[in-house]
Amino acid sequence: MNTDQITAAVVAAIEDIKGADITVLDVSAQSSLFERMVIASADSTRQTKAIAHNVQEKLKELGVPDQGIEGLTSGEWVLLDLGSVIVHVMQPAVRQYYNLEALWSAAADQRSRRQGEA
Repeated sequence: MNTDQITAAVVAAIEDIKGADITVLDVSAQSSLFERMVIASADSTRQTKAIAHNVQEKLKELGVPDQGIEGLTSGEWVLLDLGSVIVHVMQPAVRQYYNLEALWSAAADQRSRRQGEA
């Protein structure tokens, strides 16, 4: 599967468990480790864990095993590494606090400025 297919499967798996505010970021210009970042919100630790497990299972069925999963103990923020796609499932307060969308956008802006100076 290519990155776009994996990303689409991740979004569908998140939607299955009613994940909210799904955002897909193309970070291929900022990172050589992965190409896409999917960020979603969940209303409770139970839902956060359920979404992460559903993504893990659905992608495994498609032949894309995860390379690691973190945060299942607390369930406030679960990170799932699928190789070219990283998935963050967060409770709204945690998501707002860390604001990954702004962080990665700032990195993209900084990189653009450096490339413009060269």
